Amino acid sequence: MTYSLTVRDHIMVAHSFTGEMFGPAQRLHGATFVVDATFRAAELDADGVVVDIGRASEALRGILSELSYRNLDDEPQFRGVNTTTERLCSVIADRLVDLARDGGLGGAGLNGIVVTLHESHIAWASYEVAL
Repeated sequence: MTYSLTVRDHIMVAHSFTGEMFGPAQRLHGATFVVDATFRAAELDADGVVVDIGRASEALRGILSELSYRNLDDEPQFRGVNTTTERLCSVIADRLVDLARDGGLGGAGLNGIVVTLHESHIAWASYEVAL
């Protein structure tokens, strides 16, 4: 059995893609994503939580604030790569993993983090990291 806790936020970005498969999305366009970060643990900690909801929410907000309201094409960390929904999931998840490993989220015994970006009510992508 696994417990999970999810916090939600959003980002608004501008970006473009390279490659014929992207069609009109090769041009600069905007995207708004609803972002879910799910934290998983086999057991609850001594306080009965997976992670502290407030700390998890603040951590997600902090990570997203570094991406939101930016043209990702201009960001050095994304130079030469397509900032697809899938790639953004992994970037956010990896940053949350770093915070979790440093003890910044509270809780104990995390065994996974999943980040899901919802492009719309009919399309989304996720990236899962085992800890």
